[in-house]
Amino acid sequence: MMGDETYWLPLVWASILVVAVIAYVILDGFDLGLGILFPFASSEAERDVMMNTVAPFWDGNETWLVLGGVGLLVAFPLAYAIIMPALYLPVIIMLLALIFRGVAFEFRWVAKPDHHSVWDVAFAGGSIVAAFMQGVVLGGILQGIRVENNAYAGGPFDWLQPFPLFTGLALIAGYALLGATWLLLRTEGAIAERARAQAKVLLVVVLVAMAAVSLWTPLVSEHVFERWFSWPNILYLAPVPIVTALAALACWRGLVSGHEATPFLAAIALFLMGFIGLVISNIPYLVPTSVTVWQAAASPSSQLFSLIGTVIMLPLVLGYTIFIYWSFWGKVRPGEGYH
Repeated sequence: MMGDETYWLPLVWASILVVAVIAYVILDGFDLGLGILFPFASSEAERDVMMNTVAPFWDGNETWLVLGGVGLLVAFPLAYAIIMPALYLPVIIMLLALIFRGVAFEFRWVAKPDHHSVWDVAFAGGSIVAAFMQGVVLGGILQGIRVENNAYAGGPFDWLQPFPLFTGLALIAGYALLGATWLLLRTEGAIAERARAQAKVLLVVVLVAMAAVSLWTPLVSEHVFERWFSWPNILYLAPVPIVTALAALACWRGLVSGHEATPFLAAIALFLMGFIGLVISNIPYLVPTSVTVWQAAASPSSQLFSLIGTVIMLPLVLGYTIFIYWSFWGKVRPGEGYH
């Protein structure tokens, strides 16, 4: 029988990973979304404004990705040892894209006025590739990873299948929706109006993608089908699609009625409901459907030691994040911003 600490420590760490993933997807999601929308800006001045809306925040947003990756390594080493070999290529490509994108973010200002267009392409390309690969990683995990004797038993290209590729494209659309609604909140004039029009189209695309993933996942996973469509689970879990539909409706009405904050908040709600759906589908597995949070967990002493540092640092990161957003909030206009 599990001791108390053997049971609750993995749950605490799983909760921390959930918070880290949600925070990263939302905060860096609109950041990457700006890069995805970058090619549609009509002028260099508009691209300057777009970048300045996230200039104080973008590097801090990626702190949550570090927390998620390190947390998985130290708290659930078995899951890390299985997932990483299965998805080495998309993970490495994603990280290189994020690095290239970060370099482009800084060098674009230095290269003005002669070579900024090169870094514009790098910024947009890095954002698109990073978003796509994050979706591929998600799809690769959801479709299942072959495990034998607590080790990855597949090949280096098992992720290169229709479902992960589709989730990659879906995440590009989702991040672009977050980016468009963020611009609606933080800019004005032609940029905001174009973002509103883009958000309307992207919302439809995202809803179609969410519906497709929601139907596709149960078809490729018997476990997920049983979780969602058995009785009485179908009754208990009905609020998830209902709230998702209400969030989509709120986003659309906000876009149509001219609201600024509502579409962004509703887009965040859509991501939250999608993530909740994924958690419900796979709990208690970290590697569906092979390894649970308790099977993957490190020793209690290792988890507790790491938890002490996390408990100290996490409030500081949260406080810093809140302070930065509070300090640099407001509309960004041409000629204004933080470089």
